Amino acid sequence: MPSSKAFGPRIIALCSILVLATLTGCASYAPPGRGADLAALGLTPAARQALTEPGLQTAFDKKPLASFPANIAVVRLQAPNYRSETAQGWGTGNYSIVTTRDVETDEQFARIQKLDQIRGLAMINRMLLPAKLETDAELRQAAAKLQCDMLLVYTFDTTFHLQNQAGPVSLITLGFAPVEKASAVTTVSAVLMDTRNGYIYGTAEATKTSDHHTTSWTTDSAIDSARQETEKEAFAALVGEFEKTWKQVASRNTAASIQTPVPLR
Repeated sequence: MPSSKAFGPRIIALCSILVLATLTGCASYAPPGRGADLAALGLTPAARQALTEPGLQTAFDKKPLASFPANIAVVRLQAPNYRSETAQGWGTGNYSIVTTRDVETDEQFARIQKLDQIRGLAMINRMLLPAKLETDAELRQAAAKLQCDMLLVYTFDTTFHLQNQAGPVSLITLGFAPVEKASAVTTVSAVLMDTRNGYIYGTAEATKTSDHHTTSWTTDSAIDSARQETEKEAFAALVGEFEKTWKQVASRNTAASIQTPVPLR
């Protein structure tokens, strides 16, 4: 059995080897790379704002300002110089407004007004607007005069399609069309925005199509009746779509109004 004296040099030699291995390991260790610069990648809020186009950033910066229950101003927009058998646009510029309800009903607006968190509806008329209409600013100013927190704008887009015709037609030969069937297609679109800053709360849209025999279209009034029929159906569908949109708007307001409970001390 080795004497205790023999262990002394061995222990010293072993410790030296361990120390040398440790030092060698530390000397050759390469630390991992630094953390990624999230700002350089555009992944931080400040970087995203700096990299976003100014016009887009302005839209993203808008926040809802309306109070609930809300008063809502309503207006129908159409293209400049709009004219039909039953309605005519008013105003010059980028759009016109239509105040005649030729396809909408009082019952439909009453249905909207009865929705939760809506205090009332107010219709915008020409007395509240300048003659030249360029942007939504003129409409929001009119809504502000009515003390309305929100503005609901909607518009009808109706086209006629003849059988075997690739696209919509702008002229229909009365009573002598080369085909027997035609379709009237209406899409009605709506946007709900904040009166104060134009923040968009939501949109709604509905499309309806009605088929007709062109041989029965012997007058302008007959064709316009087809337009009215389709637009009435489309607006009725829009009311249902707006109810869905408003439900989401109202639920977001309810969630935002819930206060965080104060912790017990």
